Amino acid sequence: MMPLTMAKAGEANIIKKVGGKEETRRFLENLGFVIGGLVTVVSEINGNMIVNVKESRVAINKDMANKIMV
Repeated sequence: MMPLTMAKAGEANIIKKVGGKEETRRFLENLGFVIGGLVTVVSEINGNMIVNVKESRVAINKDMANKIMV
């Protein structure tokens, strides 16, 4: 298991865990980051990421990406 920030661009990963406070987890789940879901990194700039999750592109910052374990 590793944080999403360490995933390579273009590589599909399965979400294994979503960490953080309750409100942070709920926010990420509403964006589509659920356990067992697929997430693909589109691009990464200074740790901030654009990812494909549930047929949508989502931009998340480094702190949020570190809470998503793949």
